[in-house]
Amino acid sequence: MLPVLIGIVLITAVVLIFLGRPRRFYLVRHGETLLNAQHIRQGEVGALSETGRLQAGMVGRHLKNFPIDLIISSTYPRAEETAAIVNTYLKVPIISSSLFTERRNPSEIIGKSTKDPEVIHIVDQMDLAYHADNYRISDEENFIDLKARAALCVKFLIRQRAREVVVITHHLFLKMFIAYVLYREKLHAADFVKLTFFNTSDNAGITVCEFHPWKFFSKTQGWEVVSFNEQPEV
Repeated sequence: MLPVLIGIVLITAVVLIFLGRPRRFYLVRHGETLLNAQHIRQGEVGALSETGRLQAGMVGRHLKNFPIDLIISSTYPRAEETAAIVNTYLKVPIISSSLFTERRNPSEIIGKSTKDPEVIHIVDQMDLAYHADNYRISDEENFIDLKARAALCVKFLIRQRAREVVVITHHLFLKMFIAYVLYREKLHAADFVKLTFFNTSDNAGITVCEFHPWKFFSKTQGWEVVSFNEQPEV
């Protein structure tokens, strides 16, 4: 009987150690796109520019120094293209998820110049002006939509068994994810306006987060932001 109990205890200990080990996530904004370079508001479509492909290569060369197990990519072409280039260096499995796509812009500004007065006005109302959490201009994802998606992303990443994961995502959604893991349900639109204004998210910037399961009852429920928007040095 004693050997059986010892065996059960050992198996339980191994399982708890495995489940409780820290996990690291490298959140990467995709490389520059042709539309980024032309200062055009884009939707789902948009290929990388030559600069964007070079940036993705720099990210890959930088991240090959770490024991990456998996790449998770947004389903948008610019993110998947970035992931494919990064993976020429990492050579790990890639999975795609629409959870990590960019915020859906109002349809009336997609394809228009960022310098267009109408576009500037709409973007200012969305991103720079204080407004209620449920404020919506037209058919875009609003703050409540984005916050809910960030919550789903947190659960999705926690379920991954890989210990070190690269996540290829987008400018504004990356910032929403970081804001959510830091503030959770205390995060409101006015807070996010301030956070996004003072924190840039550059093409190919790398933000590192860690999840520590044994710290689940901390204010951030085990999440830590190690670095934000670091540029790869190769």
